Amino acid sequence: MRVRVDERTKKLARRLEPGEIAVIDHADIDRVAAESLVMCEPSAVLNAAKSTTGRYPNLGPKILLDAGILLIDDCGPDIMTLREGESVRIDGDHIYAGDRLIAQGTVQTHESNAHAMEVAKEGMSAQIEAFAANTMAYLSHERDLLLNAVGIPDVKTKFHDKHVLVVVRGYHYKEDLNLLKTYIRDYRPVLVGVDGGADAILEAGFQPAVIIGDMDSVSDRALTCGAEIVVHAYRDGRAPGLDRVERVGVEHVVFPATGTSEDAAMLLADARGASLIVTLGTHTTLTEFLDKGRAGMASTFFTRLVVGPKLVDAKGVSRIYRTRISSWQLFMLSAAGLLAILLAMAVTPAGQAFLSIVSVHLWDVINIVRGWLGLAPGAPTT
Repeated sequence: MRVRVDERTKKLARRLEPGEIAVIDHADIDRVAAESLVMCEPSAVLNAAKSTTGRYPNLGPKILLDAGILLIDDCGPDIMTLREGESVRIDGDHIYAGDRLIAQGTVQTHESNAHAMEVAKEGMSAQIEAFAANTMAYLSHERDLLLNAVGIPDVKTKFHDKHVLVVVRGYHYKEDLNLLKTYIRDYRPVLVGVDGGADAILEAGFQPAVIIGDMDSVSDRALTCGAEIVVHAYRDGRAPGLDRVERVGVEHVVFPATGTSEDAAMLLADARGASLIVTLGTHTTLTEFLDKGRAGMASTFFTRLVVGPKLVDAKGVSRIYRTRISSWQLFMLSAAGLLAILLAMAVTPAGQAFLSIVSVHLWDVINIVRGWLGLAPGAPTT
C-alpha cells in the first residue's frame, strides 16, 4: 500500500487518498487531526510519536479506532524516512518496505486506548499547574495587547456595531456552519475565516471579509477571493505565512501576537468595535484547550476573558435563533392568501353569489361614509 508522509497532519490530510497509509509524527493526536484523517479514509495511520503521551486524555486515537482505521504508534523516527508514494507492507506491528524492516511500533486497540486514557487523566493536575504558570508569563508578554489593544493592525473591513462570525476549521464546523446559514443571510455578519476556515465559508456559499492566520491550511482560491488578508506573526517578527501571501501577490497586513490565530481574530473584531462575536469551530472545553498546548491554553483563556461579554458560541446561536420575518413579508403573505381565497370564490356559483351580497353591503357602508363627508352617494357597477 502506498504511503503519504508529512510531519504536519493537517497538511497530509489535504493530499491523502482513500486506502493509502498516513505516516505522521504527531504526539497526542487531537480531535481535529483525527477527524481530518478519518475523512480521507486511509487504511492505516503510522505514527512516529506516541499517539497518547499521558499528558492529557486526548480524543484523537479513539476517533481513528472507532472509524476502523489501523493505528500503529511509537514507530520511531525511521518511519519518517519513507518516500512519498512508496509502497509498504504491514505485518502485525512491523512495517516493511519490500523485504527491509523500516520500523516496529505498537498496535493500538480500544482496550489499550482506554488504559492510556485512564493514565492520562492522572496527569491532568500537572497540566493545570503548568497552565497557571504559563498564564502569568503570557499575561506579562501580552498585557498591552489584551488590555489596551496595542499592536492590533488597522484594517479596511468595518466591524463597528456589527455581528462578526469567526470560522475555524475545528470540531463539527461543517454542521455548525450549515445550521447558521439562515442567521448569516438575515444578519449579514462580518465573516472572518481563520486559515482553512476561509475555505469552509466559501464551500458554504458565502464570501469571507477577512482571512487571518499563518496561512498554512488556506487555499490559493481563498487567498485570492477578495477578502482582506491578515498574516498572524510571532512576537519576534517571524511570520510563516508572509512568504506565501507575497508569492500569491495579495495585499496584506501583519498582526504580531503570541496567541493562536483564532484568538487574534477575536481580539481584532473586539478592538474594532464588533457588537457580537460568534465563534464556530473554536476551542471551548478544557480538553480542547489542552489540544492547543499550554501556550495556546493561556491565549485562549485570556482572550475569552477580554471579549467575554460579546462572545457567543455558534451552537448557542443555532439553538436560540429564529428566522426574522419582517412586517412587509407578513403583509405580502397575508395579501397573497386573501387573493387566493377571492379567486377561488370567483370561479364558483356559490362564491359569486356571496361576493355579490358582500359588494352590495360594502357599497352601503361606503355610501354612509360618503354621506358623512357631504359627498353624493355612489352605486356599484354591474
